[in-house]
Amino acid sequence: MSQSQQVPIIAGYNDNGDAIVEQVEVNPVSGNTDQFRLAKSPAFVKGLAADDLIRYPADNKAGYELLEHSGNLSVRVFSKHDISELDQALTPEMELIDGKCDVCSPGLLIYSIHVSIGFKRIEELISSVLKRFPDSIWYYGNVYDPDDGQTPLNWWQNLN
Repeated sequence: MSQSQQVPIIAGYNDNGDAIVEQVEVNPVSGNTDQFRLAKSPAFVKGLAADDLIRYPADNKAGYELLEHSGNLSVRVFSKHDISELDQALTPEMELIDGKCDVCSPGLLIYSIHVSIGFKRIEELISSVLKRFPDSIWYYGNVYDPDDGQTPLNWWQNLN
């Protein structure tokens, strides 16, 4: 099995127009020098989740091309306080519905969970846990258009 590696992907641009780059953990696809599967859902790059297939590098603004959605949703949970108590409350609940914690760092938890679990079930679970953590908020990382943050991408409708 190939070793995972990190590739720099543009997550956005700051007010000065400088690129904000995130090092995204990927696994090379055998036989393809420019294709990778994401090992984890990224923290700040919108539109991607664990196990998505990308081509990197790509000659476009983002620097990568999404070739195939894995079916995973990226769920990002932010907190102003120590994340450990929230992690202890939320991660076991997410694991019960086949979610996986990809990142646990100060102020941030990132989960990958397959869309087949259902948006309603995921949203109800997260909302019920976060009621106990009022200084926390969560977002999907790959459900809405990165430009407006509101228009659903609907990629899940094309999954077989």
